[in-house]
Amino acid sequence: PAFTMDASSKNQLRQRLRQQRRDLPVATQRRAAKRLLQQLRKLPEFRRARHIALYSASDGEISTNEVLRYCQQRGKVCYLPVIHRDTKQAQMRFHRPDPGQTLRSNTFNIPEPNALRRRQIDPARLDMMLLPLVGFDRRGNRLGMGGGYYDRALAFKQRRNAANTPLLIGLAHHLQEVERLPIQHWDIPLDWVATDREIFAAR
Repeated sequence: PAFTMDASSKNQLRQRLRQQRRDLPVATQRRAAKRLLQQLRKLPEFRRARHIALYSASDGEISTNEVLRYCQQRGKVCYLPVIHRDTKQAQMRFHRPDPGQTLRSNTFNIPEPNALRRRQIDPARLDMMLLPLVGFDRRGNRLGMGGGYYDRALAFKQRRNAANTPLLIGLAHHLQEVERLPIQHWDIPLDWVATDREIFAAR
């Protein structure tokens, strides 16, 4: 039977986990970012990946700065999410930042690159996507911020003949793990989870 959780319990869990990661000292955050890269480097798929989407950390999320630097040094092509409001429901798309470009803050105060169409990629053409999360469980279920942006951007993966790409890896501090998360029919499960302590394939 599906595990359920009412909306208020889910929101309380989200708030608690967000506060826990916000409370992490700066030195702990820096260490976690370095250890996260060490965990990702254990994965052959990460070492092979050529086109990777990451995120700009905010709200205490585990930082991708070390990962981004590593990727750029190895000639990987990196993309960042940009929120577009040109449709009835706001959409997340992925853009390659211009070299040396200063990112600007969006309405959620998250830094994002210029939304140039020529530097945009179809998510299905990415090799790998590194996703932020608020909470995760061992089954690869992900609790996000509640906006549904990633689920909408990745909805194509629910089709029967969906491509295996991109490989979805949730990034988190180890303290964001919960025993079990409820799932909705629109939720896109993770393939892997990487924390500052381990990397594991979702069951």
